[in-house]
Amino acid sequence: MSKKPQIVEKDEVVIRFSGDSGDGMQLTGTLFSDTAALYGNDLATFPDYPAEIRAPQGTVGGVSGFTVHLGHYDVSTPGDYADVLVAMNPAAIKANVAWIKEGSTIIYDKDNFTEKNIQKAGYISDPVAEEKLDGYNIIAAPITSMVKEALKDFGLDPKSVLRTKNMFALGMVYWMFDRKLAYTEDYCDTKFKNKPEIARANKIALRAGYYYAETIEALTPVRINPASIAKGRYRNINGNTATAWGFLAAAEKAGLKLYIGSYPITPATGILEELAARKDLGVISFQAEDEIAGICSAIGASFSGYLAVTTTSGPGLALKSEAIGLAVMAELPLVVVDVQRGGPSTGLPTKTEQSDLFQALYGRNGECPVVVMAATSPSDCFRFAFEAARIAIEHMTPVLLLTDGYLANGSEPWKIPEMEALPSVTPPYHQPASGEYIPYRRDEKRLNRYWAIPGIPGLEHRIGGLEKTIKGTVSYVPENHEYMVKMRDEKVKRVLEKVPDLEVFGDKDGDLLLTGWGGTYGHLLTAVKELRAEGYSISLAGFNYINPLPANTADVFKRFKKIAVCELNLGQFADYLRMKLQDFRYYQLNKVQGLPFTVKEIKEFCIKLLEEK
Repeated sequence: MSKKPQIVEKDEVVIRFSGDSGDGMQLTGTLFSDTAALYGNDLATFPDYPAEIRAPQGTVGGVSGFTVHLGHYDVSTPGDYADVLVAMNPAAIKANVAWIKEGSTIIYDKDNFTEKNIQKAGYISDPVAEEKLDGYNIIAAPITSMVKEALKDFGLDPKSVLRTKNMFALGMVYWMFDRKLAYTEDYCDTKFKNKPEIARANKIALRAGYYYAETIEALTPVRINPASIAKGRYRNINGNTATAWGFLAAAEKAGLKLYIGSYPITPATGILEELAARKDLGVISFQAEDEIAGICSAIGASFSGYLAVTTTSGPGLALKSEAIGLAVMAELPLVVVDVQRGGPSTGLPTKTEQSDLFQALYGRNGECPVVVMAATSPSDCFRFAFEAARIAIEHMTPVLLLTDGYLANGSEPWKIPEMEALPSVTPPYHQPASGEYIPYRRDEKRLNRYWAIPGIPGLEHRIGGLEKTIKGTVSYVPENHEYMVKMRDEKVKRVLEKVPDLEVFGDKDGDLLLTGWGGTYGHLLTAVKELRAEGYSISLAGFNYINPLPANTADVFKRFKKIAVCELNLGQFADYLRMKLQDFRYYQLNKVQGLPFTVKEIKEFCIKLLEEK
């Protein structure tokens, strides 16, 4: 009788699931992440998949992967390098070998390592030998043949049988990390409630993988204990879902119906899909025929008194630029979400980047200021979607919210807030007691005009893209145009009342201040924590509000000897800071590979800066 192996406790682990696009790696990673979240681990995920609907099978370009980093403490990144790689084919080894730790565990489906597949991946005969993986814990599991054997009496067609391979691999990883199967089994029953034989087949494959891992005695079970987190109700959430829910919450707090007019585009489509499913909450959704129709319908909805939203990615934002100008000129509340991806043109549709910042700030004709904000993490997309909607409504201005492919598709545990704890949202309706309605009369404090809902007697007015006087009449008077341009610009500047001061993690002064914006924050935070633990004088300031910048930005900057800006582009935010705050020198770390930063490359960059005289 074999002795049960001793469980090893660890503080964190990074796991990569990788295979062909049809191997179900995204689902496998999601199910494992959800189980880890239910167990109480903190986690961060990073789905990575090709843009093609059906990428070339067996090739490196066709590899689809899902990385999950789970820990006993706060986790801010999906992790740089994997402790465990699950590879369903040779191409998955090729695509991930640079991203696994030395001596890590590699589980692969040896039945799929045929001569044809090996050559497709760019190997000659033996990937393990050619990649010099002798020092790794290699588990060559006959996954394909094992699921065929386990399901031979089910009467399923061969394709349906092979679709359960990911469940076998998942079962192995569940055993390795001491996880229960109940959540995934419940998922199968729910997903295939109308096809119970498919549900049963997946559950049998899951258990077959679990027991196979237990039997082979080549895997060491690992336990990652639950993280210490604040009490509350949690769920695992990705950035697109969190963004959608932030708008739902803002609409409820404002007492408005929510309208979304959008055209599907990777990686933003998930927001449209999530809101389209919320008819039970009064959401009106319109899948437009193109990007222009999507935003123009949203402007119409805003004019009619809705919280209006449109969502897109970089190419779609370019198409929406003229209509954003219309919303600026009409002074209507509108939230435009840009889920950034690699560009230009079609670029890298499923990969992440931060290269739309200048487009968000300046990509329109004329003097056309909008508020620009950026979300920090997948779960924080809720908070910044809510804030974007609140600013748009209360200041009667378009707001451009930047997320990116990493935030949109990545997930993490999210503490569900109580609606009572969220700030109020007060639409600036015209009040009859204030006298005659003058369309562009402004609130003295915020400079917003008042919202006149169509159909109310006495509030009739002209609206459109032509310049207006304060009374709403079309005007070509030079002095009037300059006055209105300055009012619209000043109105955006006065959004500062909603912008919190820039916070610093670490000492309030020192040798190096690391800065970035939006979704780079988690990687920067992890790097700064590790460097501070190593004795370096380094702090962090992450930006979520870009136009306008926090009022204390210059005061923060002047307390540090060096300022470094890290972003996933060629330096757009650094150049923006040079324009706005010219008294400082900015060092840059830039990356445009369609991938997030690694903590390692951030640390190496910072150490070099800190050690330079």
